[in-house]
Amino acid sequence: MKAPIPALLALLLLTSPMAAGPGADQRLPWCKGDRRASTRPPAAPPSLTSPGACQAKASSLQRTRPIPAPGYHHLGATTTTGWSGVLARLEVGDPGVRAGTFDFLATRVMAKAETPDGLAWLEAGWAETGWDGAGKQRIYTYDTNRDSWAFYSQYEVKPGDQFWILVQTEQDSPAPAWQAWLWWGDAWHLLTSQELPLTGRAQIEQYVEVHTENPFPVPRLQVDNVQLKDGPAGPLGYWDERVATMPGTPTGGYCLDWIRLYYTWAANTCP
Repeated sequence: MKAPIPALLALLLLTSPMAAGPGADQRLPWCKGDRRASTRPPAAPPSLTSPGACQAKASSLQRTRPIPAPGYHHLGATTTTGWSGVLARLEVGDPGVRAGTFDFLATRVMAKAETPDGLAWLEAGWAETGWDGAGKQRIYTYDTNRDSWAFYSQYEVKPGDQFWILVQTEQDSPAPAWQAWLWWGDAWHLLTSQELPLTGRAQIEQYVEVHTENPFPVPRLQVDNVQLKDGPAGPLGYWDERVATMPGTPTGGYCLDWIRLYYTWAANTCP
């Protein structure tokens, strides 16, 4: 299978602070900046009417233009059937991304679909990039409506931290709103909402994604408690061996450890 190419390697065309921008839902109050990462898991998926739910502000939006990308490595798995959301807990690490390059590492989940106009998707997780961010790990989203990285620097994450991320839709239509949520301070923070031609069910990915021409060290990064949403109003259930799945394999000097198929796993530079 041809590897997907999310978060395209690119020349930066625009880097700007974003007060609100596309993807904000004005029905929600703005999120406060004084909350910390949650230590307990969410009890249920959010909606726009969930108690305590709020709208996050992107600190910067970096629009991109594709250029050749010779070194993508995807460590994780993709469903072969359609689902309406994915919830996962992601662990943050400190990879050896080189400053002043277009190298990056992202640990993320994604909903995607092939359309007449090409691949459409929404992804969310954390990333460290060589072109911006001063070597810090940052919460981010990327969507094909904007073809841009949106970073959320108000959510401070560091190596060893774990946080919950959710990508979902609550609608079943040709181009429903797909949402990216962060569980933070025991409340749901809406990072972005994008109308995308994915319908109410899309292929789901969970990956540690590495881009580089020269391999850089990646510490052991764990993804766990991965669950899939069965229908826009359906329940969550663990992404296990009963789910039709295309698992990844070790690649480019990076190893993949399926601890529990497919909801607990880790990736890192091979020993």
